[in-house]
Amino acid sequence: MSIESRLVSLEVCAGAGGFALGLEQAGFDPVLLLDSRPVACDTLRWNRPTWDVRCMDLHRFDPSDLSRAQQVDLLAAGLPRVKSAAASNRTRGSAVELGLLRHTISLLRTIRPRGLLIENVPDLVSNAVYAPVREQVGDVLGDLGYRHRWFVLNAADHGVPQDRKQGILVALEDDLIDAFEVPPRGNGFPGTVGDALRKSMSARGWQQVDEWADQANQIAPTLVGGSWDRGGADLGPTGTKRIWATMGVDAGTVADQVPDPGFCWDPSLGRPGMVRLTVEQAAVLQGFPVDWHFAGGKTARYRQVAHASPPPVGRALGRAVRAALDAR
Repeated sequence: MSIESRLVSLEVCAGAGGFALGLEQAGFDPVLLLDSRPVACDTLRWNRPTWDVRCMDLHRFDPSDLSRAQQVDLLAAGLPRVKSAAASNRTRGSAVELGLLRHTISLLRTIRPRGLLIENVPDLVSNAVYAPVREQVGDVLGDLGYRHRWFVLNAADHGVPQDRKQGILVALEDDLIDAFEVPPRGNGFPGTVGDALRKSMSARGWQQVDEWADQANQIAPTLVGGSWDRGGADLGPTGTKRIWATMGVDAGTVADQVPDPGFCWDPSLGRPGMVRLTVEQAAVLQGFPVDWHFAGGKTARYRQVAHASPPPVGRALGRAVRAALDAR
């Protein structure tokens, strides 16, 4: 297969399109994207009007007609996060999320893609709590003629200015997994929060931007989207907020706009003296391009950003998968 040729993907639980965008950059064109949240589907259609976006629950999706019409090279999914071991010592606390994992893998029977790519929390890959799940998944994949690998990537190793570890499952048909290589770490430091946001933070003429950026001299902690069902937008739990505070950032909320010229940044005053990030700035810290737009109100937009898979990670994984597919 020529490296210049485009491959075909199908993505479920596509969210705001971080995975899909990265895969597009790696040479995959989606025949279909599916998500159950109307606001996420609006985001996908807004940014890529030509994509076939289906807004429905994954359990209602019947791929039988699609599988007869077109060969899919890659089935991809950025699935809702299972609970980390720190939050729950029993997998039944993630029954819905694990059900979506199993249902995604069951789609292989009908779609028969050449490969499968799933992203979730690192604990799904590395924690003993989920060992029975990994064993069950491996058994099903083997029965279907796929061999697989579990591994963990950190988005910071792929140019994203954020400490964001992701658990990855790759499965490829027959012996193609032998040609698959985990994406290597990129060259160089991804840059600090100050580096990434200095320009946008000065957009309204804020005079202290350089002083702030010099203090925001580390990569971001993991952005956490929180529950879709309750609460407003903030950058994460208490421990995460403490890290942001060392950078002079109030992580207890999300701003409507960047500081104006008269804002006095003085972290010694507590939250009133700290700067707040906008949804668009959170998207930059996730590796989204500045022209990728998010539908909905502020909280819904932030949730989409924080729950997304960073596009640079999707690109790195997509390139690694297509290199293995091209090996045949």
